Amino acid sequence: MFNPQKATGEWQTLDARHHLHSFTDPKLIETEGSRIIVRAEGSTVWDNDGREILDGMAGLWCVNIGYGRRELSDAAVAQMALLPYYNNHFQSASPPMIELAARLAGLTPEAINHFAFANSGSEANDAIARLARQFWQLQGRGTKRTIISRTMAYHGSTVMGSALGGMPHMHVMDGGVSNDVVHIAHPHWYLFGEGASRDEFGLKAARALEEKILELGADNVCAFIGEPVQGAGGVIDPPATYWPEIQRICKQYDILLIADEVICGFGRTGSWFGSQTFEIQPDFMPMAKGLSSGYLPVAAVGIHDRVYNVIAGGGHLAHGYTYSGHPVACAVALANIDIIENEGLVTRVRDDIGPYFMAALDKLVVSSPIVGERRGIGMMAALQLVKNKTTRELPTLADNAAIFCRDYCYHEGLIVRAVGQSIVLSPPLIFTHAEVDKTVDILGRALEATARKLGV
Repeated sequence: MFNPQKATGEWQTLDARHHLHSFTDPKLIETEGSRIIVRAEGSTVWDNDGREILDGMAGLWCVNIGYGRRELSDAAVAQMALLPYYNNHFQSASPPMIELAARLAGLTPEAINHFAFANSGSEANDAIARLARQFWQLQGRGTKRTIISRTMAYHGSTVMGSALGGMPHMHVMDGGVSNDVVHIAHPHWYLFGEGASRDEFGLKAARALEEKILELGADNVCAFIGEPVQGAGGVIDPPATYWPEIQRICKQYDILLIADEVICGFGRTGSWFGSQTFEIQPDFMPMAKGLSSGYLPVAAVGIHDRVYNVIAGGGHLAHGYTYSGHPVACAVALANIDIIENEGLVTRVRDDIGPYFMAALDKLVVSSPIVGERRGIGMMAALQLVKNKTTRELPTLADNAAIFCRDYCYHEGLIVRAVGQSIVLSPPLIFTHAEVDKTVDILGRALEATARKLGV
C-alpha cells in the first residue's frame, strides 16, 4: 500500500529517480519536476498542493462523463468480487464482455456487429492491421498489404500504431516508417486551401487518396485509415465534401475503410461516433478512451459483417491479448455507457454544450489578433495561432507561442494542450456553461499574454 501523504518535492524526487514519462523530455522531469495530480471531481483536478485546475482536456481526450462517478467504481468493485479476471482465449468468455459487445452493436453504424477487445487504441489499431491483411489473404489477394494514412494523424504509439500515424517526431524514434504504410496530406483547409473554397479543397484533399492508390496499384493497397476528426494532430475537422469522396474512392478501388474512433467515439462529436456525424460507413472502427471514460483500460475493434464473414471462415484466429475483454474493464465500460445514455450526454453535446462551447471560442477569433481560426465540432476544438491574420503567417518554433500559451493557462488553473501552433481543447461532456465561460476567460488572458510575447 502506498503512502499518499508526501510533500510534493518528495513525490517529484521519487518520480524523477524511477519513472520514465510518456511524451516528455526526461530532463524536464529532472530539472522542473512533474505535476503531481492527486484528486479529481467532475471537470476539475487537484494537485498535491491543493491547487484546483479545470481539466480542458478530459485527461487525454477520454474522461467523457467526468471524474468521481461512483457508478463506475461500484461496478468495478462488484465485478472484482465476482470474477476479477478471466481471458477470452480458447472458447472462453465472461458475461461483461459478451454484454459489452452486444451493447456496442446497438450503438455503432449499421453492419458493425462483431467486436474484438484490446486494452488501448494503439492495440486496437495493431489488431486491425493484422485483421485487414488477413481479410485479403483469405481471398487470395495477399498483395493488398499497404495501408494509407495521413500526415498529422495519430493512431497510437506501438510500432504499428506509430507507423500508421503521421507524426514525424515519432517516426524518428524508431528510424522511419514501415514500407507497408504511406501517408497523404491531411485536410487542413486554413493552412493548405489557399484560393479554394472549403468544399473545393475537401474534394482535392480526398482525391490525394485516389492518386496514391493509382501510384501504388489498387492490388497492393489494403486499407485507408483516418480519424473522422484528427484529434492529436490538432483537431482537423474536414470540409463537408471530404468524407463522402473518401468513401467513394475506397469503394471504387476495393479498399477497406478504417474510421479511427478512439477520440471521436462516445459522444465527443455530438453523435455516438464520429462516423455517424460524418456519415461514414467503415469496415473497421477502433475505439477506446470514452469507452470507459478512462476509468479502466479497455478498447474494442468494431468489425463490419463483410469483413467478419471472411475472417470467420479462415480457421484459427492467431491474435489476442491477455487482458482482451477483461471482465472488470467491460463492467466499467457498461456502467459508463449507461451514464452517457441515461443523462443524454450525446444529445447534450449536439444541441447544448457543444454549440455553446464553439460560440464562446468563436469570440476569441474575433477578439484576439493571434487567433486565425477556430476548428472543431462538439466538444473538441482548436485555436490556430498566427502572427498575422491577413497573411496567415504562423509563429515559428523559436517563438514558442503555443507552449507559452498552454503553460500560462496551466498556471491560471486550466489544462489545455499545445499541438504545433494550435491550442487544443477536449473537455468532459459534462462541462457546464459556467466552466466554458471560465475556460474562455483564462484562454483570453493567455492569448493576450502570448500576443505581447509575439509583439503583435
